[in-house]
Amino acid sequence: MKEYMIEWKDSFYDKVWNQEKVSILVFSADWCPDCVFIEPFMKNICDKYENYDFYYVNRDEYPELCQDFMVMGIPSFIAISSGKEVGRFVSKLRKTEAEIDEFLASLR
Repeated sequence: MKEYMIEWKDSFYDKVWNQEKVSILVFSADWCPDCVFIEPFMKNICDKYENYDFYYVNRDEYPELCQDFMVMGIPSFIAISSGKEVGRFVSKLRKTEAEIDEFLASLR
């Protein structure tokens, strides 16, 4: 999934904000145990939902995006389409593959 990393704030607005296609922002960090936990199955999730574009946002490199989206905890999943937030999956508990799958399926 990290091949879809946001490289700078301007690319976020060019690549994600103005698209009609659903983009999934995955706010994460390499040091976060819950983020590391989801990493092994995120490729399967991305492959299953190939109609969505997935973007990894490193919360340490882009704290301003975290502030813009009021992301307080990681990992957090935010769905964007046509310049609007269309879904959000945030919880203080460790996220399972089934929970992430359920969230993404609910966006259809």
